[in-house]
Amino acid sequence: MVRRQTLELLVGLFVVAGVFALAMLAFKVGNLTGVDVTKGYTLKARFDNIGQLKVKAPITVGGVRIGRVAAIHMDENFYAIATLNISKQYGELPKDTGASILTAGLLGEQYVALEPGGDEEVLKDGDELTITQSAFILEKMISQFLYSKAAGSDAK
Repeated sequence: MVRRQTLELLVGLFVVAGVFALAMLAFKVGNLTGVDVTKGYTLKARFDNIGQLKVKAPITVGGVRIGRVAAIHMDENFYAIATLNISKQYGELPKDTGASILTAGLLGEQYVALEPGGDEEVLKDGDELTITQSAFILEKMISQFLYSKAAGSDAK
């Protein structure tokens, strides 16, 4: 009887540990761990094309996560506007900081990489980044390559 209770207790602990491990994995995959941006400031960045950038995507400077994408919307001129939440501890970004949308990992998760400039003036809450580089769209590049090859063979 005691042996059966011990076995049931061990199986229960194993199940609880497995559920905990799955929850941690879900948080890690869902980008819900990392920098606290509740006490930070927001910046806006205007892009021609954001690709598959999503809300809560990381924002990095030199590979260090400093914030998250808070919102994405389109303006009246059909540009994509990304609202970036930056942690308060990284409040000294120069005014001429550039933003690029890059792809990380094998799954193709996209993130915003900031590259600080050399301006003496710093960005403040609500400022807009003027130097931006849109996402690299692989499908678009492949179709342009194939179209140029097809046009080249027609000319011959």
